[in-house]
Amino acid sequence: MSRAADTEAPFAEFGLPGAPGTDEFWAAAGAPASTPADDGGWLTLFLWRGSAASIGFESWSEPVPLRRWADTDCWYAQVRMPARLRVTYQFLVGDAAYADPFNPAGAGGERSIAATPDAPAQPHWPLVGAADVLPVPRTRIRWASARLGGRRTVRVHPAGGGGPVVLLLDGDDWLYLHPAMTAFDSAVAGGEMPAVTLVFLPAKDREAEFACRPELWEAIRDELLPLVGESDVPADPDRLVVAGQSLGGLSAMYAALEFPDLVSRVACQSGSFWWTPEAIGSADPLGGPVGGALAARLRGRPDLSGLRVAFDVGEHETRMLPHCELTETLAEQAGATVRVSRSASGHDRAGWRQALLRDVAWALG
Repeated sequence: MSRAADTEAPFAEFGLPGAPGTDEFWAAAGAPASTPADDGGWLTLFLWRGSAASIGFESWSEPVPLRRWADTDCWYAQVRMPARLRVTYQFLVGDAAYADPFNPAGAGGERSIAATPDAPAQPHWPLVGAADVLPVPRTRIRWASARLGGRRTVRVHPAGGGGPVVLLLDGDDWLYLHPAMTAFDSAVAGGEMPAVTLVFLPAKDREAEFACRPELWEAIRDELLPLVGESDVPADPDRLVVAGQSLGGLSAMYAALEFPDLVSRVACQSGSFWWTPEAIGSADPLGGPVGGALAARLRGRPDLSGLRVAFDVGEHETRMLPHCELTETLAEQAGATVRVSRSASGHDRAGWRQALLRDVAWALG
């Protein structure tokens, strides 16, 4: 960070007129603005009106404290960002967290999304403010799982009238933080993918359910998909695509290995391929064997000739990349049809959104 010189309009280079803290200044304040930095990245201005605060970034940076401008109510930070970055952030005030009131791009009630000017567009994802309520599918399934225990609500949406089932792991995030239903509708309407039936599967205990264990996938096969078939939504479970991120991506690939008759199409973003049973709860989960338990399984050269899998990972996830790169290579060597890409993000759902649409469409062929 660096503080601008004490001039009458210290933030003029970011397009803000007038003295900080004046009505003219706040009337012009908007989403974080960036100017080119000397290192080829960007210098990005964040503004907060009120009391002392810091910025919390998702997976990309440690919290950044804001500075107060003179004795005004203007708090700010000029943050150096690398080229091609889309990141979720929030303002931290004491024990509370807030979305950016000047930024129309939100992710739930307490988060906002910033993007450097060179970050690729995400055309199907509408701007959603912190106060906006996202639409949810009309069809819901009350699933009381004998294998998993407990009850959960699974939402089902026929994008374009319905078709192959797209199982979205961590479904509540795609319902309530990121408008996946609207984005898939837009992509189908634009001809970028066929009609699909979205199944939003919420997780109750991610570490347990998305570990390399069979119970989740037995329950999906024997309990959930029959319920989807009995609903009033057209759905083709025989052309199932599983989309998962982080631990969800690990689980999707585990299912492709152990349940190939069920899962043969996968869209995986930043899969947690560092995972081993010992890694969970360790001081450095990513510091174990490269590729973790899944790479060890792939080295046995299982027949993956029937699998289409799209791998994506944030290009700023430096410690994740070796784990993901080895898994990508081993999957292709085992016969899978593989697509590899890198998103302009860290370990952040905001950066994976466009890859989700593109890779589901590719997985369907």
